[in-house]
Amino acid sequence: MANRHKDLHILGGLTRVLQPQTQTAAYWTTDFKLSRADIEFVFSRFLEDEQPQTTRALVLALIERRLQAESDRLRKQIARGEIFRPKNAYTVGQEVIFPAFGLASGKVTALRDGHNPEYGPFTVMSVEFEGGKTRELACNLQVPHALNAENAYGSPFLTVTQPTPEEIYAQYGETLAEELEARLVDEKDAVFMGGRWFVKTLVADVGIGDLNLAEAVLDMSDGGPRTTSEILAELDFAKDLKPALREFSLEVALAADDRFDNVGAAGEVVWFLRRLEPDEVRETPPRLEYQPINFDPNLLPPDLLSLIAEIGDEHSALPMPETRPDHVTITLIYPHRRVGTLPMNAALEAMLPPAGDSPRQLIRFTDSQTGEAFSAWLNRDGRYLCGFSDFYRRHRLPIGAYLTVKATAQPSHFEIDYNGHRPRTEYIRLAIPNAGRLRFENFKRSIGAVYDEQMILGAEDIDGVDDVWVQTRQRRRTLSDIVGDLLPELARLNPQRTVHAKTLYSAVNIIRRCPPGPIFATLMARPEFQAVGGSYWRIAEERP
Repeated sequence: MANRHKDLHILGGLTRVLQPQTQTAAYWTTDFKLSRADIEFVFSRFLEDEQPQTTRALVLALIERRLQAESDRLRKQIARGEIFRPKNAYTVGQEVIFPAFGLASGKVTALRDGHNPEYGPFTVMSVEFEGGKTRELACNLQVPHALNAENAYGSPFLTVTQPTPEEIYAQYGETLAEELEARLVDEKDAVFMGGRWFVKTLVADVGIGDLNLAEAVLDMSDGGPRTTSEILAELDFAKDLKPALREFSLEVALAADDRFDNVGAAGEVVWFLRRLEPDEVRETPPRLEYQPINFDPNLLPPDLLSLIAEIGDEHSALPMPETRPDHVTITLIYPHRRVGTLPMNAALEAMLPPAGDSPRQLIRFTDSQTGEAFSAWLNRDGRYLCGFSDFYRRHRLPIGAYLTVKATAQPSHFEIDYNGHRPRTEYIRLAIPNAGRLRFENFKRSIGAVYDEQMILGAEDIDGVDDVWVQTRQRRRTLSDIVGDLLPELARLNPQRTVHAKTLYSAVNIIRRCPPGPIFATLMARPEFQAVGGSYWRIAEERP
């Protein structure tokens, strides 16, 4: 009975299947580490191909190398003996491979008859594995068993299809790319430019004469933009090199020279002369400068938190959308209307092409109303795009107008639109400079665009408003003082003597750049300001 019970255990003791390491998630994520041999392989690719490689191409090559290495290893192990299947008969001294034990090899040392009436006759073989461990396993078994199936072990050498490098890259490529880039950055002989890597010592030297000629080419194009190949067409530099290496060598040299700026997105190389870039892209216009003000958003009620998200100010700490939107709606505020810029809030940032080598990028826009194309400059550090002054003036867009940016099939080309209609006369709040302060009055004006009723403002005495803005900066007036001036002034225009929080935000930004959070926190902090519901506020009535 003891043998019978023991043999029953033997029959059920070998049921797990083989899964190659390269088919597990852990292999490509938590367990993945680049070896020195992997890095040497990457450099050998550079030497063999004699041209720069993208991170993606290198990662795919490494994946293929790892897959092939495991394939070779498994084939060698399998070649040492016969793959174990319970239905087969084995002899003493025979070498057997056990995929379910990680392709461990064992030698059959003894055979005896098995005992279990439910399974009929079978043999129990004793197997000694490397290291001296011995196990008893059933063989010559005629009843169905999981390991007798042709694809029982999940082995790519049987019937299971091995994933392709592209399939593995689709799942784990981002993690692998980060790992590779982190290693290549530390390699002294690796150089990165325009989304491609190469060996620094194989990059051709570019003389000062060629660099000066490249500057002249861009100068004749009003600074650019020009691709590397367009510049090379005017140069005699290294014409005996392969085109890809010739282009890469010039790119490395231009990137090292302060005269040139790569204004393309990640993976793109587009050159512009830095000295001919617009002033407002090289330095943030003072009108757009925001000095961060600390506040605790947990102290704001839900309605004001919802307004912060609705406004979508570029300086509000808002999360980027999880997926790239196909369009974004932005409400125009005074500082951007005055300077001719478009804010890069979190939603728009998710639409824009990824950052390149420079914080400045040149992006193409099309006016959906006229079909006219124009260039706009993105300053990522300042979180704005400039080049919209003509668009705003042409369509006479008011502060508070809704702008819609739409994606196109080209990653660096967008459409900009607004919801226009036949101009009609409407009452709007007009900002009037008065003794270093702003007053507001309701005036009739012709409006031809859909706008946010709470944020629309007018300002006709631009010089006077600019003077108020200058005095506000020079006097270093606090945000609390500004809010204290503007709230009662705006409340005077409403029969209920109330002001919507968005109206206050729009008005504050005429004379001080500030996102809504600190403004709303100021409302909460001052006891004379009283919420009356619907995000409206008023001056609290004095108690006797």
